[in-house]
Amino acid sequence: MTESQSATEGERIAKLIARAGVCSRREAETLVAQGRVAVDGDTLETPAVRVRPGQRVTIDGELLPAVEQTRLWRLHKPRGVLTTAQDPQGRQTIYDGLPDEMPRVMPVGRLDLTSEGLLLLTNDGGLKRQLELPATGWLRRYRVRVFGSVNERDLASLADGLTVDGVSYGPVQARLDSTRGRNSWLTFALREGKNREIRKLCEHLGYQVNRLIRVAYGPFQLGNLKEGHVEEVPSKILREQLGNRLPQQPEKTRRPGRQAKPEREKPASRPARAPAAKSRRKTSP
Repeated sequence: MTESQSATEGERIAKLIARAGVCSRREAETLVAQGRVAVDGDTLETPAVRVRPGQRVTIDGELLPAVEQTRLWRLHKPRGVLTTAQDPQGRQTIYDGLPDEMPRVMPVGRLDLTSEGLLLLTNDGGLKRQLELPATGWLRRYRVRVFGSVNERDLASLADGLTVDGVSYGPVQARLDSTRGRNSWLTFALREGKNREIRKLCEHLGYQVNRLIRVAYGPFQLGNLKEGHVEEVPSKILREQLGNRLPQQPEKTRRPGRQAKPEREKPASRPARAPAAKSRRKTSP
């Protein structure tokens, strides 16, 4: 669809809500199903509605925030921190250590509790969805320390894909980097990234993972970013790396108002900062 067609036919309501940074598309569809979204005062019954420029969208009676300029950040997620907005058990989450001045952001993909390294954050739900799709095909690289005797032929066999416990995994590039005693450092590179994929593949090969660090997500690198710190990707680099994946940018932006979330889902705003996490904030711009 061209830009002129998009302006005439409008944008699907769930996509518009996600672009505004309120929630993901799926969560936006839930908001519609709950009867909490209205266009020009008419409550929506289906997420198939397109919204044209100038129409008034509200969630729970409050005006939808204007779509902001798309932004992306690199976070060095520490081990033992959850990639979620809130934890019923009160454990630390990635949001606890973010600077107060950051807007509402969403993680691109996930890193589990015991994994660490590069986690991308964005204020644009549409971009989040694009970068998470397997069709995007971005290579994700990991440094993995394992306990056990490593057979390089077994690692090479992962390049053909593998089925473990009924789950099919696509081709994975794996190599042995170094060995000290019974511990070895490996490098894994994959494009799909199913739930706990590397851990399950290593377990299948007889290795026990005791450290897993994501060092790259597509063209974005962890580099020397310190643990717990967050740094914004400059807009110029964002445009260069994303190209046509970058959503059309608004001409003007304004500070978003209160954000709505589906009932019984994670809250719209970030949880209160944990005092211990503040000591890890990045103080330089």
